[in-house]
Amino acid sequence: MNAKELRQYFPILHQEVNGHPLVYLDNAATSQKPIQVIEAVDKYYKEYNSNVHRGVHTLGSRATDGYEGAREKVRAFINAREAAEVVFTRGTTTAVNMVAYGFARAFLKPGDEIVTTLVEHHSNFIPWQQAAKATGATFKFIPLAEDGTVTLEAVKQAITANTKLVAIHHVSNVLGDTTPVKEIAEIAHRHGALLFVDGAQGAPHKKIDVQELDCDFYAFSSHKMCGPTGVGVLFGKREVLERMEPVEFGGEMIDFVEHFDSTWKELPWKFEGGTPIIAGAIGLGAAIDFLQEIGLDNIERHEKKLVAYAMEQMREIEGLTIYGPAENRSSLITFNLAEVHPHDLATVLDSHGIAIRAGHHCAQPLMRWLNVTATARASFYLYNTEEEVDALVAGLKKAKEYFGNVFS
Repeated sequence: MNAKELRQYFPILHQEVNGHPLVYLDNAATSQKPIQVIEAVDKYYKEYNSNVHRGVHTLGSRATDGYEGAREKVRAFINAREAAEVVFTRGTTTAVNMVAYGFARAFLKPGDEIVTTLVEHHSNFIPWQQAAKATGATFKFIPLAEDGTVTLEAVKQAITANTKLVAIHHVSNVLGDTTPVKEIAEIAHRHGALLFVDGAQGAPHKKIDVQELDCDFYAFSSHKMCGPTGVGVLFGKREVLERMEPVEFGGEMIDFVEHFDSTWKELPWKFEGGTPIIAGAIGLGAAIDFLQEIGLDNIERHEKKLVAYAMEQMREIEGLTIYGPAENRSSLITFNLAEVHPHDLATVLDSHGIAIRAGHHCAQPLMRWLNVTATARASFYLYNTEEEVDALVAGLKKAKEYFGNVFS
C-alpha cells in the first residue's frame, strides 16, 4: 500500500487550511492518527472503560487484557526478551527522567562520568545535566564531526573507565542522522557503562530490535508513531530495572505496606504507580498493529526516497542552507532560508496550507554549535507524498520571492 492509499485512514489529512489542501510536514513533533487508533481508544471508553489489575468484574478483566495485551505488542515490536522489560510511561521525557532519578542519581558519585552529545533533545540532555550536578559526576560530550554526526572514533575517545552512563539519540530530531547504536553499546559495555537510547525519532521510522542493538535502555513516545499522546515506553534490561528504585510511589506499584517501610511489586509494575494510561496504551497497541501491517522496512524505504527527492529539489533553491549529513538521512530536513527568520518562513508556508516546525527544536546546545538561533524543519512520515514535497518547494520559492521584494 503506497502513501496515497494510506492517506484514506487519516481523517485529519482531508481538509483545507487557509484555502489550500493541508500539507502536514511536522511529523517529528507529532504524527497524525489513523482511524484504527481513534476507534480503538473510542471503543475502550464506550465498551469496557474500567481500571486495570484491581477488579474481578468483566469490564476490569477486559481492560486489563487490553492494557497488558498492548504491553506484549510493544515487546514484540522492539523484540524485548520479556514483557516485564516494557514499562509504560507518559512519553520519552518521563522515561528519561525515570532513569535519571532511579539510576543516575541513585548510583553515581563524584568521579563518575555521564557521556552524551550536543545534538540531544533537551529531554535527553537536561535530566543527565541535573543528575551530574546532584551527584558530582562529570558531564561530558562526544565531539561532533563537521556535519554534526557522531563517529565511532569520537565515541572511543570520549568513553573512559570512569564512564557509567552514555545517553544518545538513535535519530536526531534536528539533523536527521542515525547513530550506530549497536557499536556504541559495545564500546560502552567494554568500559562497564550502560547505554540509554532516545528512540523518539527512531521507533516510528525503522525496525527496532533492542536485543540486537544491545542497549540497556530504549525510550520512545506513542504520539510520534500514529498513537495517542500522553503515553510512551521505557525498555530496560531486566537486570538493570531490578537495580533501579521507583520514582513514583502510590497505589498498584506496592507489594506490602507496613507502618515504617514498604516493598514493591515485581517488574514492570513497580514503575507504574497509580492508575496507568489505559486508553493510551490500548491506542498505542492499535498503532503498532497498523505499523506492523505496513511494515517498518517499507516505511523507512518510503521516507528515505522522499527525503532524497526533497533534498534534490531544495538544493536548487539559492540561499537555502540544509543542516546535517548529505546522505543516509532519516525522515526530516532542517534548513534556513537566507535573511528570512524561520518563524516568518513557517508563517508564510502556513498561509499556503503547509505545516512545518520553526524554532530551536528543543536543542539549544546544538543551535549554538550550528551558530544559529533557530531553524525551519520539514519532517515526513508514511502518508506524505512527492506532490507534498513539490508544494513545500513551491512554497519556499514563493517565500523567497516575497521576502526578497520586502528586503529590496
